[in-house]
Amino acid sequence: MKIGFIGLGIMGSRMAANLLNGGYDLKVYNRTKSKAQDLLEQGAEWANTPSEAAEDVQVLFTMLENPQVVEELATGENGFLEGLPENAIWVDSSTVNPSFSEKMAKLATQKNIRFLDAPVSGSKTPAADGQLLFLVGGEQQDLEEVKPLLDKMGKDAIHVGPHGKGSAMKIMINQLLGQSMLAFSESLNLGMAMGIDKKTGMDILLKTPVTAPILDVFRSRIEENNYEPNFPLKHLQKDLHLFTETAYEYGQPSPLTNAAKEVYGLAKHKNMADLDFSAVFKYLNEKDS
Repeated sequence: MKIGFIGLGIMGSRMAANLLNGGYDLKVYNRTKSKAQDLLEQGAEWANTPSEAAEDVQVLFTMLENPQVVEELATGENGFLEGLPENAIWVDSSTVNPSFSEKMAKLATQKNIRFLDAPVSGSKTPAADGQLLFLVGGEQQDLEEVKPLLDKMGKDAIHVGPHGKGSAMKIMINQLLGQSMLAFSESLNLGMAMGIDKKTGMDILLKTPVTAPILDVFRSRIEENNYEPNFPLKHLQKDLHLFTETAYEYGQPSPLTNAAKEVYGLAKHKNMADLDFSAVFKYLNEKDS
């Protein structure tokens, strides 16, 4: 089976490597070719355009930064929807808003291409280890067809519902992640201002049932002031924006998420966009913030 993969950033490069290591014939495209070098040295085939990446493949994966980039590479000049054969499956693992996934599903269907929105829960290390959780929207039978591929990249794939529902679940998860990190950072920052040692504050907060267990993973980043990106702050802020945009579409209030989105936006404005999203603590803690 020949597989196409478009988008070789922090997540996509590791996902593609697991497919290649699984013995699949892989054709890759990325706007910056240098990011594909390791994969090319391991036997992946380079495509010069998104359309070329889609030619003669049975399944095409995309793992891209935002909806605008997905749409540009899908429908723009040399877009991959023009290259994909009829009845191929396009699996979009990008984090996008549900209405966008529904729009892409309609465009794909018009070209007799099957579509799955399949964003992932997990970051750099789970991606490298093949331990991602795929959240899938679309037809169950299409999921079953690509499941062996997802198994090379993840620990499970959950069928959430029809098109758009995988994307819906992903922004719900990332909304909680962003809110949890911000609340923890705000609490710890105040504690330190009141004279509580950072380590002591983290020790106690992370032992209480009111703190999200996932935050323990990010403890060392805050403790060591090392914010090498695992999940870049700019991407988390984008996901919060997708949540509030979707809430607006459905007429649902999202006051806390709107506030959190702006705090991450302010941190991005302080040159923290490419740091790990846990750098929101650094933003709150700096005296000139």
